[in-house]
Amino acid sequence: MRSMGRMCLEHDPEMFRSVLDRVGDKWSLILIGLLDTGSMRFTELLRTTPGISRRMLTLTLRNLERDGIVKRTVYPEIPPRVEYEVTAFGHTLTPPVLGLARWAAENQDAIVAHRRAYDEAAGDLDDVE
Repeated sequence: MRSMGRMCLEHDPEMFRSVLDRVGDKWSLILIGLLDTGSMRFTELLRTTPGISRRMLTLTLRNLERDGIVKRTVYPEIPPRVEYEVTAFGHTLTPPVLGLARWAAENQDAIVAHRRAYDEAAGDLDDVE
């Protein structure tokens, strides 16, 4: 496997970082995972994504749509119905996204313990300074 540095240098570094930034932000990861199982309406996404604001949901969905990862479909009804789904291109991203989510879920307790130990040790260092 190529190193991260080499991958960055072999491609446009700005574009490489922007792609990682897009797919690596917390809201994009969650939304891609949610939409992997099928289309959802905006209000469903809002309800099933704890902590996200309407504005952040809108911005994240627009950015994912712009990158070709999510498709937005507007149905000509009154009131209009809008659904979002992962595109075929976006489905190529779901295995690593779900793998990362699985890793985070499986390791939450260990990370909490590491953070606690670090914070306690940092507190001891603050007393020394």
